[in-house]
Amino acid sequence: MRIPKSPPSLDKLMSDALAASDPAAVLSLLGRIPSDRRYLHWDKLLRLPAPDGLTHAQWWLGLKFSRRAQARYLPLMGKDGRPFSCALPDPIPEQLNDIDLRAGGSIGMSVPIANPSMKNRYLINSLIEEAITSSQLEGAATTRRVAKEMIRTGRPPRDRSEQMILNNYLAMQEIGKIRKDPITPDFVVHLHRTVTHDTLDKPGDAGRFRRSDEQIDVGDNYGQVFHQPPPADQLEKRMAAMCDFANGKTPENFVHPVLRSIILHFWLAYDHPFVDGNGRAARALFYWSMLHYGYWICEFISISEIIRKAPAQYGTAFLYTETDDNDLTYFILYHLDVIRRAVDQLNEYVKRKTNELQMLERKMRALALLNHRQQALISHALRNPHQAYTIDSHSLSHKVVYQTARSDLLDLAKRGVLQAKKVGKQWRFTPSPDIEERLRSSD
Repeated sequence: MRIPKSPPSLDKLMSDALAASDPAAVLSLLGRIPSDRRYLHWDKLLRLPAPDGLTHAQWWLGLKFSRRAQARYLPLMGKDGRPFSCALPDPIPEQLNDIDLRAGGSIGMSVPIANPSMKNRYLINSLIEEAITSSQLEGAATTRRVAKEMIRTGRPPRDRSEQMILNNYLAMQEIGKIRKDPITPDFVVHLHRTVTHDTLDKPGDAGRFRRSDEQIDVGDNYGQVFHQPPPADQLEKRMAAMCDFANGKTPENFVHPVLRSIILHFWLAYDHPFVDGNGRAARALFYWSMLHYGYWICEFISISEIIRKAPAQYGTAFLYTETDDNDLTYFILYHLDVIRRAVDQLNEYVKRKTNELQMLERKMRALALLNHRQQALISHALRNPHQAYTIDSHSLSHKVVYQTARSDLLDLAKRGVLQAKKVGKQWRFTPSPDIEERLRSSD
């Protein structure tokens, strides 16, 4: 990844415009700058043809005038003492409205996720997926199959990569439990301790802010430095300000909750308060904020899965912001697209799984291996994987005698689609963990 070219200063652009042979004509042209919907950075703008009659410098000057008129300043301060700001150009309002409808309310809510039993299945899958991909962004190397097996069986991690994934999974679970609580610097430290437990070269670095004698630069393996965070002696004050912002105490003007969550993600990554593990902590904090402000669907999406597919774009969004007058709009636009794609991916997954269940039910009926009572129970079990059945409940549901109900359930247990366990004097039957695979392979 390369560092983008920094734009020329606004003062220089203004002096050049005023020194032109016809400054009035230049200023008139600046008023006709095309729509800023793409929100181009200087580095990208230079590669495109300028509008007729304008140089690239004049084009940029016109864009900066327009952006400054829309700028809203934030309590996050840069190392240079200037505040970060953001604008709300199109398509940001449209994207925020879309997220409000799809991630916060009930409009368009997938029926399987609304089902409490199915909800747990999707939740566990999504927490595992986010834990894996967030760890992979930080260098974890293990397969999804092995990582899922570790989490589902509860076995101890075998190496640092597995420990990173387990840590992220536990952190995401904890965030879900405390979503309604305000956060404090102590909680941020606790969150970092959770995501970095037994994964750092120096175990003592987990769960503490970096010290003044620890120079931490963000860069690549070739010595190129992309970001130098603020001095460590500012961290106590900066983290307190970040938590006030996260809890909605600042600023006085309204900040849309989704924007607040995205800015919080950037804030922690920018301040880089820890020796290592800042990216994992920043993404976890984003999830807390989205859940805190009622965007419940975020429990079921993985932003890290989207980021992992093009990690350079993630880094570039940070660099665009820092190289252009602390303008957070670049990072906001990038992150809104990540959320949209993650919600789309969830909907596609739910639709695919729903279709698979319907196909299994059709296959089950076509094979005629099961009677209508057994087919009804399996259809229910596919959508309620944690449901328990008894001979008495099956007998009551289908108005058959005890012996008939017993034969139905024992036959399903023999086929492996149900698991039978005696609790006291009563048999309890639960769906097998691999019920879908067993039904697919039946003939």
